[in-house]
Amino acid sequence: QVQLVESGGGLVQAGGSLRLSCAASGRTASIYAMGWFRQAPGKERDFVAAINWSDGSTVYADSVKGRFTISRDNAKDTVYLQMNSLRPEDTAVYLCAARGWGIGAYSDYRPYDYWGQGTQVTVSS
Repeated sequence: QVQLVESGGGLVQAGGSLRLSCAASGRTASIYAMGWFRQAPGKERDFVAAINWSDGSTVYADSVKGRFTISRDNAKDTVYLQMNSLRPEDTAVYLCAARGWGIGAYSDYRPYDYWGQGTQVTVSS
């Protein structure tokens, strides 16, 4: 089992920045990739970004490219999401997820086995 705990959400004005953190514990050696997803009220869960735990390669949703940066600190078993130039449409609960090796795109939520509880990000206009 892998446990994930997010932190760093909050309220920010449009154009501002936030950094989310997700600390993993437990069987972290089984992690192949970690990702961030978000879900706004009444909407589906959307992919935001993902990172390969071994080589650090990254994937981003088109809507956040150039504004968000995902990174990881293997020594701390932590993944980060630096969010700049925030927009009101970025408002959502942000969820951290971890997956083992397997088929399926990083942007597909289904291969992710472990999920955090989520952290609220609210961007005011």
